[in-house]
Amino acid sequence: MTAIEGGAEGRGVLMRRAAFASLGVSILLVAIKAFAYFASSSVAVLAALADSALDLFTAWLNLIAIHSALTPADAEHRFGHGKAEPLAGLAQGAFIAGSALFLIVQSVVRLISPQPIEHSETALAIMIVSVIAAASLVLYQRMVVARTGSVAVSADRMHYTTDLATNLGVIVAIVLASGFGWIRADPVIALCVAAYMVTGAVSVFRQSYDQLMDRELPDRERARIKDIVMHHGEVRSLHDLKTRSAGTDTFIQVHIELDPAMSLMRAHQVSDEVELALCAAFPRAEVIIHQDPAGIEMPAGLAKS
Repeated sequence: MTAIEGGAEGRGVLMRRAAFASLGVSILLVAIKAFAYFASSSVAVLAALADSALDLFTAWLNLIAIHSALTPADAEHRFGHGKAEPLAGLAQGAFIAGSALFLIVQSVVRLISPQPIEHSETALAIMIVSVIAAASLVLYQRMVVARTGSVAVSADRMHYTTDLATNLGVIVAIVLASGFGWIRADPVIALCVAAYMVTGAVSVFRQSYDQLMDRELPDRERARIKDIVMHHGEVRSLHDLKTRSAGTDTFIQVHIELDPAMSLMRAHQVSDEVELALCAAFPRAEVIIHQDPAGIEMPAGLAKS
């Protein structure tokens, strides 16, 4: 783990930088793609422009969400503000889906009434620049997500991955339409881009929805938590493990079963040692541990987990 990965302040800096980088690239891409569309009248370029315009909107949304998510817990939000990120992701998923629907309508119209692409050389050059800009940003965002686990940056990366695929598809459409005379390649590529956007919207929506509904961590992570808890030599068993995530934060609650003859002081020390081990494995975790005497029947309503 790097120093940045281990520090909340470092993660916040990375997330803010990623948000500002996204905003800057969005402004650039909207400007040059708008010029390319008005020069070429290509519906595929329009698809790319719509995608970038959506990215510009969500970049502003991400700035707000990240700022809110990084705000420390206060008297009215004891668990912090991490759910601002999945809320933003939910909105982004909806906007991606709406943009895809718009492209589908435009593509069908252009399939029925195909039009040639004008100034194809200019449009092609602009799309190549767009590919370079989007690819650079996606690589940077991938690094930020790996170090911070940010849902907002992850959702934004999905947008720019879509944008990258869109740009490559538009390049193919321009080459086929202007170089080989296949005019309908333009709306066909736009339809493919729209389908890819729908897939991305579903992925972003599902990830955000799971966090908002406090879905349990993946089975692999839960098994890892159990292994860490049971690795302590004085923990006999565990039950009632509950987990959830909010933004970059993880919440873990677990009951550990200890020797009934153990002193309260030692039980407290064991809990602290287990908590430290869990926090070492999950740096952004808030851990709550309840101590139970081993061999005592659980109260009705508590199920083993």
